[in-house]
Order: sequence, then structure tokens, then C-alpha cells
Amino acid sequence: MGDRQGGVLTAIGDTPLVPLHKVHRGPGEVLAKLEFLNPGGSIKDRAALKIIERALARGDLVPGQPVVEMTSGNMGAGLAVVCAALGHPLTLTMSEGNSPARVKILRELGVEVILVPQVDGEPGKVTGADIAAAVDVAKRISVEQGAYYVDQFNNPGSVLAHEEGTGPEIWAAADGDLDAFVVAVGSGGTFVGVSRYLKSRHPSILCAAVEPAGAAVLAGKPVTKPQHVIQGTGYGSVPPHWQPDLMDESIAVTDEEAVLWHRRLAVEEGLYVGYSAAANVCAAVKLLESRRLGPDARVVTVLCDTGLKY
Repeated sequence: MGDRQGGVLTAIGDTPLVPLHKVHRGPGEVLAKLEFLNPGGSIKDRAALKIIERALARGDLVPGQPVVEMTSGNMGAGLAVVCAALGHPLTLTMSEGNSPARVKILRELGVEVILVPQVDGEPGKVTGADIAAAVDVAKRISVEQGAYYVDQFNNPGSVLAHEEGTGPEIWAAADGDLDAFVVAVGSGGTFVGVSRYLKSRHPSILCAAVEPAGAAVLAGKPVTKPQHVIQGTGYGSVPPHWQPDLMDESIAVTDEEAVLWHRRLAVEEGLYVGYSAAANVCAAVKLLESRRLGPDARVVTVLCDTGLKY
């Protein structure tokens, strides 16, 4: 599977878990896992590494073979880091609606990026139909190149990375003292993997999915706003990895709330993160302020990626 000793891949994972005492002074406490500190700038580095190492171990991917995937940016950056370290040429398809900053980062990492026209979204707001169009192009290219197609939405490695890594790290860093886990859902890997692990340690931990307002399909609501600013989440369909029994609650966050908390985290905490990270913190505070968990509750969430990608 390649030698990880001393290389960049050793920097993936083991991110800090820190309290956010300025943006929320009580009741309870918000703890945030700083996933933007991964070398690719997001939590998707974990899934990228697990998927590629697992594919190599199973013989689904051979040394030097090209790799292809559809991405909204973060999984692509994670794959770029992993594939560079392990010697795999990488081609990514991406909706034109995703931020130009992400395209620039990926190309600087030596990746071939193919931009796919939007179907019904607009710049900065990518819909499920936009994603489907980019997936179709990725599948076609993988066949043409004889490449390994990552297929993050269906690949078990997306969940295992968090069930075996992120979840245990959170439990250890919090000394098992946490009442809830809150995270936005895109492919579903983070929510499902972490929730599986945490509930295996303590079934009463509340696990809440964060969804864009107007696209809260996991809550059983119709899609009334397919376009939103929380990139990488809320595509208007239930992801293949989804396990509904793990979700205790869905918390909706509006575009306006995501923008506000993006700013608050930067100015008040010195944390310049993306809109999904901002939505996560907003939802964690909403949960605490609902008083469902008691005055001393601890809620863990994830700062998914850096704001430099927007």
C-alpha cells in the first residue's frame, strides 16, 4: 500500500478538539474538531486515504493506476494529497458551480480538473442535478482511462474512515464525556461513521444531522430550496450510506445563519472555516439553546474545511 513512514499521509487525522467559548458562552459547551488542519484542508482527507489504501489492499487499485472521482472540492483535495503521495495520476470532475478557489487549488496540486456545466444551479449553489451530471462524466472517464473510480457516495471506505478514526478520536479527546454529536450531511460518511462509533460506546448520545433549510430531506421534508450556500451538503436526496436509525434529530440552517456564523467564527474565535462548518456550529448552539440536553451538556461538532476554499 506504499510507505507512509514520514510522509504527508501521516499528517491526516488526529486533529485537535477545542472548546468554542466565545461564540457560545452557555448553557452547555460546544467542542469543535479542527478538521481543516488536515493537509488537504478538510475532513475528506480521511475518507480519501481510507478509500485508496483499502482499494490497494483489496487489489481493486494497482500501483500507478489512474484514479477518477467527482468532487465538490474537498474530496478532490484529499485525493490529490493521497494520490500524489502514493503515485496515482488523478482526474476530477466538478460542477462549474463550485468555487473557483477550489479549482485553482486542485490544479496547483497537479490534478486534471474537468468542469461540468450546471443543470439547474448557479455559481456558488450546486444542486443534486448538478452533482449527478458531474458523476456521469466521471464514470465515463474512468472507463475510458481504465481508472479506479472512487465513487465516494457508495464506497464503504467513506464511512469506515470515521467509524475507525474520527469517532474514536472524538471519544478519547472528550474522555467519553459528551452528550451529542452534530454534523452536516453530504455523502453521509462522517455522520454515519462517527455516530455508529459513538452510539456503540454510549447509546444515549444524541446524533443530529445538519441540513440546509429548504433541502431537509433527511427530516422528511420536501425540497423547496435546492440552491443554497452550504456547499457539499443538502443535495436533495438521501445518500446511499444513510442509516436513519442513527439520526435522533435533524437541524435546519438557513443561508443567512450560515453566513453569520461563518463570520462569527472568524472574528470571535479566529477560525476561518467554510459554510458547512459554520452551519455545524450554528446547529450545535441551537441544540444547546433548546435545553433538550440540560445546562451542562457537551456537544461535539466538526469544522469540516478551511474558508480559503470559498
